[in-house]
Formats: sequence, C-alpha cells, structure tokens
Amino acid sequence: MSNILSDPWLAPGLTLGLLLLYLLYMTLSPRHGRQQMAWRAHAQLRDDWFDAVSAQSGTEILAVQTLRNALMSATMTASTAALGLVGAVTLSAPSLQQVLSPSWLGTGQTEPIAPRLVLELTLMLLLMCTLLASAVAIRFYNHSSIIVAIPVGTPARARWTASGKTHLRRAAMLYSWGQRYLVLVSPVLAALVQPLAGPVAAVIVVGMLLNFDGVHAEQT
Repeated sequence: MSNILSDPWLAPGLTLGLLLLYLLYMTLSPRHGRQQMAWRAHAQLRDDWFDAVSAQSGTEILAVQTLRNALMSATMTASTAALGLVGAVTLSAPSLQQVLSPSWLGTGQTEPIAPRLVLELTLMLLLMCTLLASAVAIRFYNHSSIIVAIPVGTPARARWTASGKTHLRRAAMLYSWGQRYLVLVSPVLAALVQPLAGPVAAVIVVGMLLNFDGVHAEQT
C-alpha cells in the first residue's frame, strides 16, 4: 500500500484522469431529448434572441452592443491564455530541452519522462485549446455582429439571417469550451505546486463545472 501511495505518477494520473473524464462526459452528453446539458439548451436561447432582433426594427444598435460585449469577453480570455501559454513554455523549456537533448538523441538513450513534464505539457495543451477556441469565437462573433448591424427589413438582412444565427451559435460554443479549458488549468497548476493537491483541486473544479452546467429539462 505504501508503495502505491509513493508512486510519483499516482496523484498526477488521478488529476489528469478526472479532467479527461469530465471532457468526455461533456462531449458525449445528450444533444437532444427531454433532458440535455444546459449549455446545449442555451443554443436555442441564442437562436430565439437572433430571431427577435431580426424581426424588430430599431434593435440593430442594441444587438451590436450585446455581441460586442461577448466579443470583448472572448478577447480577454484569448489574451489571458496567450500570456499563460508564454509562461508555460518558459516553465517547461528546461525539462523539454533535457528530454530532447542532442546528446541523448545521438547516443540512442532516452531521458525518462517525469510526471511533472506531463503536467507541464498538459498545461500548455489546455492553454493552447483556450487560445484557439477563443480566437475562432472572436471571428464568428465579429461576423454575426456585422449581420445584425444590417437594417431589419432589408433584403440583405433576410439573406444573411441564417448565416448570422450559425455564426452566433458557433461563437458561443467555442467561447464556452474556451472558458472550460481555462478553468481546467487550475487543477494542473495545483498539481505542479503539490502533486497531492491536484486530485483534490480536480474534484472541486469538476464538481463546480458540473453544477454550473446542470441538466436542463426541455419545456413541454
């Protein structure tokens, strides 16, 4: 028993395993039916909002301001992820250089991969996913804001309404995933500071995210 508890891979493995299970659960959660995750159900709310502002003349400025707020939020998330990624690369550079050292590669010997290096690579991966999701969300928010700025009732607005709803739906989905990736950085950082703190932080963070996501029962 003591040998298992002293295993350097145990705490990091539990931390990453919990995060992976959460991501799989969110990916495979029900898309349709009487019950589905709230973040999927909110897609209908955004569609209804877009339909409402597209049917009422004079809402163009309000719609653009609403999407601008969302765009700025995604921009802040992307900026935070970019800064964090630079720091993570700086943090893991010595370990990566040691593993990929030409002296080791030239002799055919390999440096054993340490749990800390795996945590550092996971940290970089989460920040990269956050940056990518948020950056693409900014692009879709920008497209949808241009469409809602077209005067209601014009042929151009009618022609681009369907595309605007699609852009908004994609932007919100990507923004949502970017936020989750950024929050999941916390347990990895805790594991880097103290390996045993990683699983505890993972349980807390995953529990909070599941509570926020909740289960939405469709109205009948």
